[in-house]
Amino acid sequence: MSTVSPDIFANVAKKDYLALFDDDRPKYQEIMRVFDFQKQDVARATGVAPSSVRWDDQVPAEVRERFREWANLLNLVAEFFDGDTKKTVLWFTLPNPSLGNITPRDMIRFGRSKRLMKFVVNALAENRH
Repeated sequence: MSTVSPDIFANVAKKDYLALFDDDRPKYQEIMRVFDFQKQDVARATGVAPSSVRWDDQVPAEVRERFREWANLLNLVAEFFDGDTKKTVLWFTLPNPSLGNITPRDMIRFGRSKRLMKFVVNALAENRH
């Protein structure tokens, strides 16, 4: 019988440290507040027209999926900081030398959240070993 490495689950936060989900639905306004994003930032990050960025039952699938990923990413970083919101937000807003001196928040804003997720998952894995 083969065993499954716990690393395959490393890209999912253990819990919702920052209360960014309502059941399984991301809290769009709260996530935007944490990142200090405007609709234009969301449009750029998701590739959706600014006029299509909305928070009702007709949220475009691309926007909904990105917000789920971003909330999970925020919670992964919060997990590292033992749920400390201030440290988590600070990490996202400071230029990071390992990311070419760009802020993690700007990586998301420029549509590079998948690369940021890979960076975070790898950094957390290195920290565990």
